Amino acid sequence: MNTIALKAEADQIFTRKRLMNFGLPAVVLAYLAYIFFAFDIPGLAERARMDNARTLVADSYSYKTHVTRDNRSGAVTVSIEGERKGNYPEGQTPAWVTVNDGTTLIDLGDGHLVNFHADGGMDYTIPDFGLITARPTTGGVETNLDPAAVPDWINLSKNRLAITTGAGRVSVTRNRTEVFRYFPGWELFFFTLDSPFHGRSPLDLAGLALSSDRVEPARSNLSAILDDFWNNAMWRHGDVAWALFETILMAFLGTMGAAMIALPMAFMAAKNFTPVLTVRFGIRRLFDFVRGVDGLIWTIILSRAFGPGPMTGALAILVTDTGSFGKMFSEALENVDGKQIEGVQSTGAKPLQRYRFGVIPQITPVLLSQVLYYLESNTRSATIIGAITGGGIGLLLTQAIITQKDWEEVTYYIVLVILMVMMMDWLSGLLRRRLIRGDESGH
Repeated sequence: MNTIALKAEADQIFTRKRLMNFGLPAVVLAYLAYIFFAFDIPGLAERARMDNARTLVADSYSYKTHVTRDNRSGAVTVSIEGERKGNYPEGQTPAWVTVNDGTTLIDLGDGHLVNFHADGGMDYTIPDFGLITARPTTGGVETNLDPAAVPDWINLSKNRLAITTGAGRVSVTRNRTEVFRYFPGWELFFFTLDSPFHGRSPLDLAGLALSSDRVEPARSNLSAILDDFWNNAMWRHGDVAWALFETILMAFLGTMGAAMIALPMAFMAAKNFTPVLTVRFGIRRLFDFVRGVDGLIWTIILSRAFGPGPMTGALAILVTDTGSFGKMFSEALENVDGKQIEGVQSTGAKPLQRYRFGVIPQITPVLLSQVLYYLESNTRSATIIGAITGGGIGLLLTQAIITQKDWEEVTYYIVLVILMVMMMDWLSGLLRRRLIRGDESGH
């Protein structure tokens, strides 16, 4: 009987294992199938525009020069990123653009040639494909292309012709004809076209900075170089630096303000310091309420109440973190050693002195560790909060994304945000070592 019972039990265990081995993959597959249809994965694949993705990626690490003809007036302009602040001065063009007697020849390299004709027409010579002609008219854009036989790198409609090749892009509408040519790097990042220092090498700039022969009589070369960089009209380095400072300030004010408010309230939430149950219950539910509402929700509410600005962002961080700090600080207070408090009390210390010398030293490591961690985290959060409240680097990042044209600026701001977070991570780690564990010398 014992042998039969053991065999039956072994069979049951084996059966359960087989069911588990079969059931777990089945559950996973069912979940993945649900995700596939619930999140409309097939529709997402259909809506994906890889051509737009390639354009955005190219814009992030390169710049494009626009050669634009106004089809109504015939005027031709050449500019970096199509902005007026990046216009080439009248009579000056890049070496690959030739303007002569109403015609404009654009050499995109590798045999790609675009020609703007004086009569308003345009032709594009593409190696291994042939000649494409286009003429804007009141009825749309006339071309020599067969709409039913164009390749996928040509977008043709009644009112627009768009050609995208490895050499560049060409766009023709009734109002204007535009050529885009990409180059690696961020042109005009240091100096704009109207600066006397544009196009100079770093070695040349270093020599000018140390030279007594002034490029501009009114100021020294070093001052002129720094001023032209700081006040760059295209990249706005001065505004960006101030926006970064606002972001860090939002995080600092919100975090430190929350810590200062939460600490005294934490004493009222700790059962070993506040024996009155109703007081403890009320303070703890207040902590739950303010930290239970997401920081972005508080940001929107406070923006409606106080208007946009970095101070509103700091208040949103303060409100959210007050609840988090209050919970953590009260738990730390409930775990303090009562003997140290009794020792301070035996010296005749008053209640505030007992808290100052008997309680605070015990919870200081926890307080500093949590506050510094939240300061680091809030530096990232302040970027998103700034986008809502209209302050800090988040505002500039949002503006650059909305324009959908200068994605190298988006990349620039993202890189700065990453560097800012890395700096705050390093700084908070340094402060933890110095304030909590002490430096290497043991002081």
